[in-house]
Amino acid sequence: MIAKIATGEIEDNKKSNRTKSGKAGAKARAESMTSEERTEIARKAANARWS
Repeated sequence: MIAKIATGEIEDNKKSNRTKSGKAGAKARAESMTSEERTEIARKAANARWS
């Protein structure tokens, strides 16, 4: 089955439960943080990417 997905014979449109729960967890985390906390996390991530 993996080979058929890789070659495009069939499509794999299933989303894993991890993806769904990860998005839900990220949303809940963002809603529980203040704007300043989110800004600081974003600043640290940007510094890590560009350093």
